[in-house]
Amino acid sequence: MKKSNRSNVDPFIVMDVMEAARKAEQSGKKIVHMEVGQPGTPAPKVASQYISEELKTNNLGYTVTLGLPQLRSRISKLYGDWYNIDLNPERIVITTGSSGGFILSFATLFDVGERVGVSSPGYPSYRQILKAQNLVPIDIETKLQNKYQPTIEDVKNNNLNGVIVASPANPTGSMLDKSSLTKLIECSKEHDVSFISDEIYHGLEYESKAVSALEITDDCYVINSFSKYFSMTGWRVGWMIVPENHVRQVEKVSQNLFICPPHASQITALAALDAKEELDQNLNVYRKNREILLKELPEAGFTTFSPPDGAFYIYVDISEYSNDSLSFCKKVLAEANVAITPGIDFDQKRGNSTIRFSYARSTEDIIEGAKKIKEFMLKNY
Repeated sequence: MKKSNRSNVDPFIVMDVMEAARKAEQSGKKIVHMEVGQPGTPAPKVASQYISEELKTNNLGYTVTLGLPQLRSRISKLYGDWYNIDLNPERIVITTGSSGGFILSFATLFDVGERVGVSSPGYPSYRQILKAQNLVPIDIETKLQNKYQPTIEDVKNNNLNGVIVASPANPTGSMLDKSSLTKLIECSKEHDVSFISDEIYHGLEYESKAVSALEITDDCYVINSFSKYFSMTGWRVGWMIVPENHVRQVEKVSQNLFICPPHASQITALAALDAKEELDQNLNVYRKNREILLKELPEAGFTTFSPPDGAFYIYVDISEYSNDSLSFCKKVLAEANVAITPGIDFDQKRGNSTIRFSYARSTEDIIEGAKKIKEFMLKNY
């Protein structure tokens, strides 16, 4: 049988790096994982305990497509706590991770061939999901002086039907303040560009609170997830918030694509929302890890990167040392036993001269990784 052209998407390179690291570990090496944006902590204890009890009595059949009503209500309360927003829970759609949210967003907002702006560097799966849905990803080549965030000129000048903005962003960790985000949203509305706000790293901020697009407008889609702040990557549960007049359209698409999000994951997520003390302890670990890398990376020779305002990444320029980030990362893995991600995963044109460090693991791992990286750089450069 033939394969469709639209399914011929690029690989998610960080997953290939993870596999290479796994093989190295299988051969007996101890690898420090600084490649993947996955917390080194499990789901909150209270959440794990809660689902364990539920499994004894709950047959975990289908839920309604939009998600458990009690979970949607509890997420609504979160928006009051975090942003002082009175959010109607009927606007909340529970999804199969943020990936499910992006699939639903693109299917609901855009028709075949329409153009959607994505930041470069940026999360690579935006581009590939768009391509798989016969949409056209338009790379916005953001600049270091703008913290690798898009500007109103980028929205105006690319003949876009939609734009995705992430703050905090992957791979840079940079954030937009309220003024900058407001300008982007207003410009998008003026030019009839659908605005999608990726807020998956909210809760992971270090010096100032991330701003939600919902603090500025209701005329947007917001995507979030339990993967990062809530430390539930493999549970595959997230949510999206859409305008009230879009809910039924999203629901119909989701009914046919997914039926419902995983029931067990929704129950676990409900309990995780009340685990603030444990989750803030995780945040303190990331904060310490960030401080370590902000000190150690310049000492290793990496001096050019955007400010990591949030998330758990630092995106580093290596042009002084290499113009082949994939080979550079393979060499680091082979010689230093540290897994890091090449920039070409995030920026197909300029990513050969950048790499991403993740500091989502334990502080002991980050200290060891930084030491090994410094030794590698001293030996080779």
